[in-house]
Amino acid sequence: MAVKPRIAIVGAGRLSSALAVSLREAGYKIDTIIFRRAGSSQARARRLAAEVGARARSIRSPILSSRVVWFCVPDQQISHCAETLARVADWGDKIAVHSSGALSSSELDAVKKKGAAVASVHPLMTFVKKVRPSLDGVPFALEGDRVATRVARRMVLDMGGEPFSIAKEDKAAYHAWGGFTSPLLVAILVIAEQVAMKAGIRRELARRRMRPIVGQTLANYFETGPANAFSGPIIRGDVATVEKHLSVLEQLPEAKQVYLALANAALKHLPTKNKKQLSRLLRKSPVIRRK
Repeated sequence: MAVKPRIAIVGAGRLSSALAVSLREAGYKIDTIIFRRAGSSQARARRLAAEVGARARSIRSPILSSRVVWFCVPDQQISHCAETLARVADWGDKIAVHSSGALSSSELDAVKKKGAAVASVHPLMTFVKKVRPSLDGVPFALEGDRVATRVARRMVLDMGGEPFSIAKEDKAAYHAWGGFTSPLLVAILVIAEQVAMKAGIRRELARRRMRPIVGQTLANYFETGPANAFSGPIIRGDVATVEKHLSVLEQLPEAKQVYLALANAALKHLPTKNKKQLSRLLRKSPVIRRK
């Protein structure tokens, strides 16, 4: 791919913004930011277009001169947007990709039937309000047609990302894995806040006080592996302390349920002492569900 293809991006949300800026910094021309509806969607598209030197166009009347069209819309909207654009543009020799983690490239069948090569290209990264992460070093899962994945791989590499292939049938499991790495990790920390409040520590203060231990735990995990990052009463086989935890968590059934699930996972996958005694304690400590 001697000449970098021009790109149109469908959608102007947080992922679209990160991609548009990263692609432009990598030397790609962003031609068009396509919005689905007038109002806030249109306003976001215009702001992003101004930032990356593109034009904002409605999905009803796009000018798709770009070779690559990157769909960055919610999962349930991908196929609908593809069907809409399939009717209003020439798709011969175009590349269409979407960034759903759970859905396959088949969501783009409407434009594939019109001559486009298609792929799914999902960055393993979190995109939230007020934060635009760099895509340098971010893994991207690729699946789809050979031509489309080849072009996508080059774009990802140019952004500093790390492309890898994923089978179509493995996408749901891949996305569930991603769920554990960020949103469910946040959910665990929220449960930790609830337990801190039980100890008389305000939520905001709990977050500040958890930051050093959470940061060090993650650093230990990535630098030395899970076994060496694991600490606390379970690895020591301290049955009495775990029993105290379970007793106080009777008053927080949701937190107790999470504790039991994670403790059982630790017994199965991490080095622990007194496995039999701990396992027996966890089995005889059911969650009390409050009405």
